[in-house]
Amino acid sequence: MDLPLVVGVDGSEPSLRAVDWAADEAALRRVPLRLVHGCLWERYEGVSPVEDLTEPSSDQVMAEDIVDVAAQRARRRQPDVKVSTEVLPEEPEYALVRESRSAGLLVLGSCGRTGLAEALLGSVCLTVAAHAHCPVIVLRAGQDGRGGAGRHGRIVLGVGDRQEAVRFALREAALRGAEVAAVRAWPCPAHESADRLPADSARLYEQQADRRLQEALREAPEGVPVRRRTVEGHAREVLPSASLDADLLVVGALRKSGHRGLRLGRTAHGVLHHSACPVAVVPEWV
Repeated sequence: MDLPLVVGVDGSEPSLRAVDWAADEAALRRVPLRLVHGCLWERYEGVSPVEDLTEPSSDQVMAEDIVDVAAQRARRRQPDVKVSTEVLPEEPEYALVRESRSAGLLVLGSCGRTGLAEALLGSVCLTVAAHAHCPVIVLRAGQDGRGGAGRHGRIVLGVGDRQEAVRFALREAALRGAEVAAVRAWPCPAHESADRLPADSARLYEQQADRRLQEALREAPEGVPVRRRTVEGHAREVLPSASLDADLLVVGALRKSGHRGLRLGRTAHGVLHHSACPVAVVPEWV
């Protein structure tokens, strides 16, 4: 059975753009779409729901309206996609991380209803991206809500030291009929500045980056066009620039079993805030 594509919805315009994007993706993948809203209305009411309660609380009604509106929007956009909804009585980040255990992909819009919250991305998005068990797609404010094949036919891949993000990007490219622009950044050592780096040393660092890039993509399928590029600089600065004409930017995020706390590295954190296109954060377990 194909795992569903899960979307976190909160009634905001960014979350509705995420629904649009996810509906297109679900149609492309031929998987069900599941819309989830986390809401702690019991906390605000001060009591838990009881069986003989004849009228639902206003917060509960609003939560149900949020998922209903999102479901109607998804069905209008992709009538053939099977859509289900659920309102979960808990903090949204906890609900979504748990949902990620049985999802093929989790999609979020930039969290928060204010311009400042959208600019700063939001703690829910960062927490879910850091802890989810499946790949997470985040769309920031103002980004195109068009999913599926996209309009650029290009996926940017930030090549790190593990393979999970590489495999994900190659699968996405094959699914979409897109090319992969694979980028390996090679920052100068901290004690050397770029303008004073000896030419021989610079070539050594670049050669090492190129070798790692070739190794990471050695199993790329023949039907997927791949362009390889090494760039001097930090990945968190290089990759947002590469995302300007891309449909998706893919990066990995290390996970340590049993380790708690925020598990987003500087690269994933940086591109989530500055990418010009949706970002896929792929868990890489160590």
